[in-house]
Amino acid sequence: DGFDSPYRLRKQTVEPVFGQIKQARGFRQFLLRGRAKVSSEWAMICTVHNLLKLAGNRLAPA
Repeated sequence: DGFDSPYRLRKQTVEPVFGQIKQARGFRQFLLRGRAKVSSEWAMICTVHNLLKLAGNRLAPA
Protein backbone atom coordinates (compact mmCIF):
# COMPACT_ATOMS: atom_id res chain seq x y z
CA ASP A 1 0.00 0.00 0.00
CA GLY A 2 2.93 2.34 0.56
CA PHE A 3 3.83 2.17 -3.13
CA ASP A 4 0.53 3.29 -4.64
CA SER A 5 -0.21 5.96 -2.04
CA PRO A 6 1.82 8.73 -3.77
CA TYR A 7 0.19 7.84 -7.08
CA ARG A 8 -3.25 8.01 -5.52
CA LEU A 9 -2.44 11.49 -4.21
CA ARG A 10 -1.07 12.53 -7.63
CA LYS A 11 -4.37 11.57 -9.21
CA GLN A 12 -6.13 14.04 -6.91
CA THR A 13 -3.71 16.96 -7.16
CA VAL A 14 -1.71 16.96 -10.39
CA GLU A 15 -3.68 15.10 -13.04
CA PRO A 16 -6.74 17.42 -13.02
CA VAL A 17 -4.48 20.34 -13.95
CA PHE A 18 -3.25 18.51 -17.05
CA GLY A 19 -6.86 17.74 -17.95
CA GLN A 20 -7.88 21.38 -17.53
CA ILE A 21 -5.00 22.55 -19.70
CA LYS A 22 -5.87 20.01 -22.39
CA GLN A 23 -9.65 20.47 -22.33
CA ALA A 24 -10.29 24.11 -21.41
CA ARG A 25 -7.18 25.63 -22.96
CA GLY A 26 -7.15 23.37 -26.04
CA PHE A 27 -3.49 22.39 -25.66
CA ARG A 28 -2.78 19.13 -27.49
CA GLN A 29 0.81 19.29 -28.70
CA PHE A 30 3.89 21.44 -28.51
CA LEU A 31 4.49 23.77 -31.42
CA LEU A 32 8.26 24.00 -30.94
CA ARG A 33 11.01 21.38 -30.98
CA GLY A 34 13.98 20.95 -28.69
CA ARG A 35 14.08 20.57 -24.93
CA ALA A 36 14.79 24.24 -24.16
CA LYS A 37 12.04 25.51 -26.47
CA VAL A 38 9.51 22.98 -25.19
CA SER A 39 10.37 23.92 -21.60
CA SER A 40 9.78 27.57 -22.42
CA GLU A 41 6.50 26.77 -24.16
CA TRP A 42 5.32 24.66 -21.20
CA ALA A 43 6.25 27.45 -18.78
CA MET A 44 4.20 29.89 -20.87
CA ILE A 45 1.20 27.53 -20.90
CA CYS A 46 1.38 27.04 -17.13
CA THR A 47 1.72 30.79 -16.56
CA VAL A 48 -1.35 31.52 -18.68
CA HIS A 49 -3.29 28.78 -16.89
CA ASN A 50 -2.38 30.19 -13.47
CA LEU A 51 -3.14 33.79 -14.48
CA LEU A 52 -6.55 32.78 -15.80
CA LYS A 53 -7.26 30.92 -12.55
CA LEU A 54 -6.29 34.02 -10.56
CA ALA A 55 -8.45 36.25 -12.73
CA GLY A 56 -11.37 33.86 -12.35
CA ASN A 57 -10.99 33.79 -8.58
CA ARG A 58 -10.79 37.56 -8.46
CA LEU A 59 -13.97 38.01 -10.49
CA ALA A 60 -15.93 35.37 -8.58
CA PRO A 61 -18.44 36.69 -6.03
CA ALA A 62 -17.32 36.36 -2.42
